[in-house]
Amino acid sequence: MNNSNFLKILLSILTLVVLVYTILVFQKEGADLFSVFLDNVKSINWSGQFNLDFSSYLTLSALWIMWRNRFSMSSIVIAIVAGIIGIIVFAPYVLVLLIQEKGDLKKVLVGNR
Repeated sequence: MNNSNFLKILLSILTLVVLVYTILVFQKEGADLFSVFLDNVKSINWSGQFNLDFSSYLTLSALWIMWRNRFSMSSIVIAIVAGIIGIIVFAPYVLVLLIQEKGDLKKVLVGNR
């Protein structure tokens, strides 16, 4: 198995696992994501540290999506959604890029720059 196929499988699994988990949490807890997130960050504990760290990763991934696509309107929309929803959007986005770029990871990362 080459690196590209492994990455495609990993991205697919991550998307499905987090999507199913998110649906279960939504059914149990409702859509009150942001107040839970902010309460954890304000509490200055490990949950808050993790949330702050994770939101930093989401911000960087959103900026990369926009940069890779030269800040086009569609990339800004995708980046905002990915920045909120996370891997459920980001992994399929990278998976589509892997398919479009025929597994060329350099092209996936930098696009046509």
